[in-house]
Amino acid sequence: MAYLRRVADDQLRLLLEAMGAVLVEGPKWCGKTTTAEQQAGSVLRMQDPDDFEELQSTAKTKPSLLLLGDTPRLIDEWQDAPVLWDAVRTMVDKRGLPGQFILTGSNSVDDSKIRHTGTGRIASLKMRPMSLWESGESTGEISLIELFSNPDLDIDGKQSAMTVEQLIYAACRGGWPQAVLSKNEKSALQVARKYVSTLCDRDIQKVDGVRRNPHLARMLLRTYARNISTLAKTSSMVADITEQDSVYCTRPTFEDYVSAFERLYIIEDIPAWCPAIRSKAAIRNTPKRGFCDPSIAVAALQLSPEVLQTQLKTFGFQFEQMCIRDLRAYSDALDGEVSYYHDKYGLEADVVLHLGDGRYALIECKLGSSEIEDGAKHLCEMHRLIREHNLQEKQNLLREPDLKIVITGGRMAYTRPDGVKVIPLACLKA
Repeated sequence: MAYLRRVADDQLRLLLEAMGAVLVEGPKWCGKTTTAEQQAGSVLRMQDPDDFEELQSTAKTKPSLLLLGDTPRLIDEWQDAPVLWDAVRTMVDKRGLPGQFILTGSNSVDDSKIRHTGTGRIASLKMRPMSLWESGESTGEISLIELFSNPDLDIDGKQSAMTVEQLIYAACRGGWPQAVLSKNEKSALQVARKYVSTLCDRDIQKVDGVRRNPHLARMLLRTYARNISTLAKTSSMVADITEQDSVYCTRPTFEDYVSAFERLYIIEDIPAWCPAIRSKAAIRNTPKRGFCDPSIAVAALQLSPEVLQTQLKTFGFQFEQMCIRDLRAYSDALDGEVSYYHDKYGLEADVVLHLGDGRYALIECKLGSSEIEDGAKHLCEMHRLIREHNLQEKQNLLREPDLKIVITGGRMAYTRPDGVKVIPLACLKA
């Protein structure tokens, strides 16, 4: 099967040149192992059923034996034998060379099972399902890093090759490599559905050995899906589960299940950005609800491309999730991160994309052209408040946004007279 280039390829190469080992984390089926194999010298598969018992026995008796092999040595699903973490750290110290090991894992490990954090020896690299650029659906004609380097870059007339119908299909299918590479569109849609079933029936039980109710897990994903891209409170989601399915769920139980899904890298909320342009009481700081991929929400709600084509308001929330998934992948490549801004006056930025050097972009995600005007007004008003704050304060100045962008499901990119860039999602790349 053909390998599609990933944003993480260059990141992994750089980290291997600098560090003794690299931990590649992310949800199952997002392509971690395949990406790591492109640069690995040898591979150890801890979940190989033919050798599982023998590998576990060796890990308990003398784990260093499992580290022998051409470097970088890939240890796939290392968390099945947590002792390997400390063995890798020790071997890195002994050899004193970069690029010795690549570890991949689909769920985080309890810190009590490892003795050392790995600081200075093991770097972390986060992978997610494929962005539209990685799946080959975005033209990649507009580069975020080029825009940051040259805010006056001419983007006018750049065109997306994706219609709204194709965007809807891409959100339902998701960025799972197995689905992206499938030659059958109907079969590709089954990947996310089966993924959700496996999560609820098996993975949420195995992540930490705690017995959990598969039906309640499904109900939690469903209520989360109904509230994606919103600031829904935990209390309201707990009530929603009870009202929708008459399932008794307490807040501690809800939080336990959410924590398990976070450890599986499925639930990935967006933190708030709280600049001092309003009083602290005015700025919302509740995490914005989200998944690692919009297809999780679609599958949890048992929606289809045909249904979403008649429910574009509902798809607007899925579209924002797809934008956030892609922006997270691109920001990782730029040593950045994403957050959001929202205050009690209704002023918002769906995404604030921060680079590691302090530059940032205010971004609104708007599916249709009729919403672009409102999105641009929000961004310009935020910019005005930041300038006003700096004029009044004189100290503790806030950096003004380097870019203001409305990401859209439309077909053509252009720059508005107010400086806001309007960019189709399917034109972007890192």
